[in-house]
Amino acid sequence: MATTNDLKNGMVLNIDGQLWSVVEFQHVKPGKGPAFVRTKLKNVTSGKTVDKTFNAGTKVETSNVDKRTMQYLYNDGTDYVFMDSDTYDQIPVPPEVVGDASKYMLENQEAVIARHEGTVLYVELPASVVLEITYTEPGLQGDRSTGGTKPATLETGAEISVPLFLEQGTKVKVDTRDGSYLGRVS
Repeated sequence: MATTNDLKNGMVLNIDGQLWSVVEFQHVKPGKGPAFVRTKLKNVTSGKTVDKTFNAGTKVETSNVDKRTMQYLYNDGTDYVFMDSDTYDQIPVPPEVVGDASKYMLENQEAVIARHEGTVLYVELPASVVLEITYTEPGLQGDRSTGGTKPATLETGAEISVPLFLEQGTKVKVDTRDGSYLGRVS
């Protein structure tokens, strides 16, 4: 247990049985009335963000969330298997928890795994990854100056939009948050 005076960004609170991460907080001392704490909280599992106000000094329940960098090994058909690089423990993570991150994961790639009481909450990839284009239509000679885009399939099976001049076999940098093309890697 902690009080609202102890709040910090990134702290995880247990409110009504759900885990909420503190995104922002602000102590407010109005001219009239008691002081209070205005917070912006993000649900750890769903990602939903809400604003919540606490009276100053109110006790809040904190939770311990263990974040570790782990290595993605393989998909065993049902789950994604990650390995702790320090202890060599392997943990299966269900596809629902991995979510869209699976589109940008290659074997032996590192990711941050957040766990609470043995349950995996989410998988966090680096902000960008380098992947190879396995299939794309050839760009037309006259279209190169327009700055248009075309669909391309990456080695993980994900499909993104890339500039017309890129060809099959080119390595590109992709933003893992929204799947956008960031640039070519030589």
